[in-house]
Amino acid sequence: MTIHWCGTGLSAIPGLRRLIEVGHKVTVWNRTIEKAKAEIGDLTDDIRAFDIDALGAVLEKGDVIVSMLPGDWHVPLAELAISKEANFVSSSYIAPEMRALDDKAREAGVALVNEVGLDPGIDHLMAHALIADYRASDAFDAKNHLSFISYCGGIPKNPNPFRYKFSWSPLGVLKALRSPSKSIRDYAPLDVARPWDAISSYIAPLPTPENFEVYPNRDSLPFMEEYQFEDHWTVKEFVRGTLRLNGWADAWSDVFSEIETLSGPEGDARLKEMSDQFWDENAYDEGEPDRVVLCVGLKAEKDGTPVWHKTYVMDAWGDARGTAMARLVSIPVSLAVEAVLNRAIAVGVHAAPSDPKLVQGWMAKIDKLAQHLQVVDHTA
Repeated sequence: MTIHWCGTGLSAIPGLRRLIEVGHKVTVWNRTIEKAKAEIGDLTDDIRAFDIDALGAVLEKGDVIVSMLPGDWHVPLAELAISKEANFVSSSYIAPEMRALDDKAREAGVALVNEVGLDPGIDHLMAHALIADYRASDAFDAKNHLSFISYCGGIPKNPNPFRYKFSWSPLGVLKALRSPSKSIRDYAPLDVARPWDAISSYIAPLPTPENFEVYPNRDSLPFMEEYQFEDHWTVKEFVRGTLRLNGWADAWSDVFSEIETLSGPEGDARLKEMSDQFWDENAYDEGEPDRVVLCVGLKAEKDGTPVWHKTYVMDAWGDARGTAMARLVSIPVSLAVEAVLNRAIAVGVHAAPSDPKLVQGWMAKIDKLAQHLQVVDHTA
């Protein structure tokens, strides 16, 4: 069985190198062969120009396609995988079009595994671990009131005046700022049109507690089912969001004001202009360390008093192994590929696994990727 790894961008390399180094049969597909050779040419010469028809011509039953390409390639590659009775893995969110392939994947007996990077990915594993721990605890009571938070952010290890740095084109970050979000706050749905309308402060329980700015992103509500929250549980707070350095909102206030006014083709052109300027002024320098902070917490309260409260917290930064972001995105992807090959993940469309054995095994490996990983018990 062959792993067909498509895409050798910045977030792809550590996981790809790992699969080759441990002896898996890997064919690398990239739009530019020379770029791929520069990254993994020391390990393999099985590097080909990405072309979906060429991939289809060599794809065999039981193979795995990994898509680290832009999101619009995921569904076509997943459909190709199904047609050849092959499997599919990506780190991206499950789009409705991907979810719609569930029946076909089951009929073909193949797995389409997504959301197995950093966020989404490691955050899901942490959530599953906390929910399982809570359910098994003496404090578990279906009548408890629950608060769930999941905040993740890629931030500069060495803060700059802009309070943020870019590893690749800022355009995606700017477009995300125009996206609405849904979460739960004070027992009620919270609909936010723009992130800057819901920025709050969060103290991360790191060895030295640290204050960050956080805001909800996307639609958090479907993840209540993903994390196996029961319909009858009372949920006080449920939010998945983005974490930024303190001072970020002030540093970006002019950006927010301008984005609010942009629309149509002229607005898109201006966004591209802003993106180019930010890239010039705030890109990471060669070898400059990035940092990733991820906090996932679950609190259960009875009569207003916390009876169970734990936070899974991770702090990682770039070092001799490369960027924190690259290893935390791509190495979980490589673990998902191995799980698919070992048939440890069921057929159909899935996000990161909730199976305790897989969660525990993956988190043990992720522990080695981060400089700090800990479950903090706030009620101990």
